[in-house]
Amino acid sequence: MATEFNVPDTAAKTAEAASQEFETEKMSLAMGPSHPSTHGVLRLQLELDGETVTHCDPVLGYLHRGDEKIAENMTYNQFVPYTDRLDYLAPLANNAAYAAAVEKLANLEVPERVQAIRVITSEMARVSSHLMGLGAYGIDVGAWSVFLYSFTEREKLYTLFEELTGARFTTSYSRIGGVSRDVPDGWTDKVLAFCDQFPPILEEILKLLTRNKIFMDRTVGVGTITAKDAIGYGLSGPNLRGSGVKSDLRKDRPYWGYDQYDFEVPVGSKGDCYDRYLCRGEEMRQSIKIIQQAIAKFPSGDYYAKDAVRIFAPKKDKVMSSMEELINNFMIVTEGPQLPAGEVYFEAENPKGTLGFFIVSKGGGVPWRMKIRGPSFCNLSILPKVCKDELVSDVVSILGSLDFVMGECDR
Repeated sequence: MATEFNVPDTAAKTAEAASQEFETEKMSLAMGPSHPSTHGVLRLQLELDGETVTHCDPVLGYLHRGDEKIAENMTYNQFVPYTDRLDYLAPLANNAAYAAAVEKLANLEVPERVQAIRVITSEMARVSSHLMGLGAYGIDVGAWSVFLYSFTEREKLYTLFEELTGARFTTSYSRIGGVSRDVPDGWTDKVLAFCDQFPPILEEILKLLTRNKIFMDRTVGVGTITAKDAIGYGLSGPNLRGSGVKSDLRKDRPYWGYDQYDFEVPVGSKGDCYDRYLCRGEEMRQSIKIIQQAIAKFPSGDYYAKDAVRIFAPKKDKVMSSMEELINNFMIVTEGPQLPAGEVYFEAENPKGTLGFFIVSKGGGVPWRMKIRGPSFCNLSILPKVCKDELVSDVVSILGSLDFVMGECDR
């Protein structure tokens, strides 16, 4: 007796299989810390469905130094160099913001000359920081030439920083009640010379990217952050303004006489990587305008407040010739400036965003508590939301557009 075999139709089997819903297996990928776009100090734990990011978990702590607890164990003056290491791409701006916070606690008003110096140096730091961010961003998305152009201009600024402070990188220039030294003769003329030659070069740099097809493909419509999300996640600086929110402390709550200067606050419209790039480019143009105005009306006077005699260390020649000044210097160095009890908060519009210092004092020369509001920490908090549903290759572009620095995240 013959045996019958029923062989299913192949086409029918294929159709039946296609009608079933398959679940793809997701992959976990550690992006960083050993990755060029994470600067060696940030890890993104990504969950991928193919090339699409379904979840992003930022992991911090690779650069943790405990700055806030260190501040509670040293005098107010001794902590100034530590502020250099927060946003180490703009130490001049960090020093000034910290000094202003302590001056607020001490009810100390600094001279107009000090305010003008802080405005000039902070805006120079903004240009320097944005040049660094622009050059690194160019490398991230494949535009090497931009890096070479931007670092050439940044080197000119570092030469000016060195002439003013004696250091190129960690300047520690601002002091509580003033600055460490006055502006040297001819320095402002050199700054003006830089401001005159820089705008045409900046336009040439931006032309390499602004209408570049490859750059636009990597940034337009990528990493979009709505104005509502930007506000909700506490973003600040160019990352907030790129989403269309016109917020700038220099305009909203002017300090150091910023209300005397004429400048515009650039904002984006779509909130994508491209808008954040455009905002930083325009901010450099506006910073040059502010520097030129500040030098044009540069006031005379002292580079430290007369009322800061118990805070600001006396000049060395006086220490060597006066017993009273010697004792005063000894007390300031060993015990720190004696400040009143109280709580203060001061924030400044730094290149990366809002840098704030919250100080709690019980009186004496050492803060009882200090908290630092680092803009990069808040800016990175939106990564899980903004990276979701983007391609893994676009994460590099998103990171570059946020322009973070981990020194103020792992504080």
